[in-house]
Amino acid sequence: MPQPSWQKGWSAQLLAIMAGALGVGGFSPFDWWPLPLLSSALLYLLLHPLSPRQALWRGAAYGLGLFGAGTSWIYVSIHQFGAASVPLAGLLTLLFCIGMALLFVAPFAWCYAQLRQRCSGSTPLALVSFAVLWVLFEWSRSWLFTGFPWLIWGYSLIDTPLSSWAPVTGVFGLSLFVAGSGALLGEWVRSRRPRNSLLLGTGVWLCVLLASYPLANQAWTQRASQSLNVALVQPAIPQKMKWEEGFLQQSLQHLERLTGPHWDADIIVWPENAIAALQHRMLPYLEQLGQRARDTQTSLVSGIPIYQPDVSGQRVFYNGITSIGQGSGNYRKQQLVPFGEYVPLQSLLRGLIAFFDLPMSDFARGPGDQPLLRAGPHQLAPLICYEIVYPDLVARMGREADLLLTISNDTWFGASIGPHQHLQMARMRALENGRYLIRATNDGITAIIDPKGQLIAQLPQFEAGVLRGNVTPMRGITPFGSNGSWPLIVFLGFALLAAMLGSHRTGGPASDTISPPAIRAGRRD
Repeated sequence: MPQPSWQKGWSAQLLAIMAGALGVGGFSPFDWWPLPLLSSALLYLLLHPLSPRQALWRGAAYGLGLFGAGTSWIYVSIHQFGAASVPLAGLLTLLFCIGMALLFVAPFAWCYAQLRQRCSGSTPLALVSFAVLWVLFEWSRSWLFTGFPWLIWGYSLIDTPLSSWAPVTGVFGLSLFVAGSGALLGEWVRSRRPRNSLLLGTGVWLCVLLASYPLANQAWTQRASQSLNVALVQPAIPQKMKWEEGFLQQSLQHLERLTGPHWDADIIVWPENAIAALQHRMLPYLEQLGQRARDTQTSLVSGIPIYQPDVSGQRVFYNGITSIGQGSGNYRKQQLVPFGEYVPLQSLLRGLIAFFDLPMSDFARGPGDQPLLRAGPHQLAPLICYEIVYPDLVARMGREADLLLTISNDTWFGASIGPHQHLQMARMRALENGRYLIRATNDGITAIIDPKGQLIAQLPQFEAGVLRGNVTPMRGITPFGSNGSWPLIVFLGFALLAAMLGSHRTGGPASDTISPPAIRAGRRD
């Protein structure tokens, strides 16, 4: 069958870029959940007629559109807060998007084209290969090169009935539904007539959808105690002033003024690096705050940089959290943001441009076996900024926790889509683990999220204020909280192996060209 013109040449490459960008509409702040499904369907159609080599570049174009539109906030961070010029910030952002496309989306397309060619026209194997490979490459983004688990398709389903699968499969299970739905839709468009395999796939899709309704009524976790009243402080301190040496006292006075009417709360939370000075230098101040919190039977949790020896005895910096007053414990961040908190190849890059010398960009990685923070008798799973986007990290830390706590400084994102995407991912973590989540940020979006992933309350961006609300400590554990992503990944690994074995039995590559009847019959003209 001849290829349609829109599947060939530069027009197809441009369409692939547009299809990738289209999928970003499924994430916050847009929340048009069908768009990732349509985007996946377009990718399925655009890849269908291609050889593996051609698919590699088609996938790269799609990835460029996806990351170019979906991570545009990186430009804001580099230009507005990294002091890079407009051309340099644009170039660095473009290089990042190209890198992500070449590392993750292009190899997916190449692997899919390889399997599809070997399927000899088997629609079920093509559909399974597309969906499984897409999710496996999404999962690889959650850990490879420290991970960048942004723009995972499953987040687009947070406000749909299918979100009830998240406590079972995690966000990657929802991604499987999106990618599989897109492949099914693409195959319906491509096929001249419905096939039994296509009808079977659609039936499976409907069964998964119907099963989401009883899952929505499943209570994976239960109340562990009475509700707690929390006060989340959003100081809205300008990023350019935050780390100025002469501004520290003014910053602390601002935080204290906001906190003053709220010492009656059970837990007060200040955001990431709210105290912009090293913990050991602020011990007298922390003792004063702690005494005030003890007098009011309050736990005060605050972000603060920590300077202490690592396992080798060398004194290093950590991005940290401390809990004082009725609370106790320190936490040192485990998942660091490249360039924002550490500089890869810093011996080569330090000093080249201001972006590589951002304040506090020399943090070390905290150990993975840290105890949870305490707030009175309750245990809090502490997560700093970027860490909330790692599903398995949150599941591991949340298993023994009563509440999930995340603090952030989304000022780096500016007035972009970044803070909205970040909040959407935090909502998914609450849903996956069946826990209330409290989120305090410097200038938004500060929020309280229930165990179903729904927003209870939030503060407007870029406005100083305090968010009050009630949260309930929870006990019990969801299937995802217990096992993380591994059951799904193992299942997908076996599914991919079955697809590979099935393609091998079909006898090699298939042609997309339908031979004329005379040739099929073996006659010559």
